[in-house]
Amino acid sequence: MSEKELTFEYCDQLVQEFENVIENPIRSKSSVYYTGVDLGTACVVVAVLDENYRPVAGAYQYADVVRDGMVVDYIGAINIVRKMKQDLEEKLDAELIYAAAAIPPGTDSLDSGAIKNVVQAAGFELTNLLDEPTAANAVLKMKNGAVVDIGGGTTGISILKDGNVISVVDEPTGGTHFSLVISGAYKMNFTDADLYKQDEKNHKELLPVLKPVVEKVSSIISQHIKNYDVQEIALVGGTCRLTGIEDIIQKQTGIFTHKPKNPMFVTPLGIALNCKRESID
Repeated sequence: MSEKELTFEYCDQLVQEFENVIENPIRSKSSVYYTGVDLGTACVVVAVLDENYRPVAGAYQYADVVRDGMVVDYIGAINIVRKMKQDLEEKLDAELIYAAAAIPPGTDSLDSGAIKNVVQAAGFELTNLLDEPTAANAVLKMKNGAVVDIGGGTTGISILKDGNVISVVDEPTGGTHFSLVISGAYKMNFTDADLYKQDEKNHKELLPVLKPVVEKVSSIISQHIKNYDVQEIALVGGTCRLTGIEDIIQKQTGIFTHKPKNPMFVTPLGIALNCKRESID
């Protein structure tokens, strides 16, 4: 195993543990639980860690309450997070008090208040609100690289130097565009195309159809990273679940590209790792 692949060993192990506890929660009777709430464009994910910051429970639900990082269905978002909180508390036989959340970089003045209010209205004490790439890198542990978050409507690229985010760009190409291409190619309505995309059994067939969109994403990445010392690329976000997407991006950029075992779970786990015991105002 190469040194760069070893860099992501912790990430893949943590994601695997999280996938396991989604199906089989661990009633560990921890002295405290740390929760990460990720309000994604296509999916809401809640990750719960114990006092040692190991996964003990989690849940996710596909929803249309956020678009391009902005909460568009405030009541719907609260209801989803509240219900997930209650279900997880029942499974753990414990109260979940503390939670952290994250926002897309550059949107703090626009929507940080809404996301904060959603988490608090769902019954949590909000202890941290950070940007998504910083959260993701708590799991990825990259020093000099790029976190590429392919969301529903946009692709966010964050450059890391010495583990800190030094540059961010958000471009309007994402999972929605993938679904639109599938809709046109297969004469499906958008909803059916989106569901077709989510089924991994269809990925091998879909990759050639979606290759031009992936290559566009690759060109966006190349354009943004060209003036930086980017030694590796990590893909996060549900759209990156497309089988083979990492190979196309690596070929187009010429830079080692890693896709975690399930890129949809990297950011919520990173959010939970940044959860504390003290509420923020």
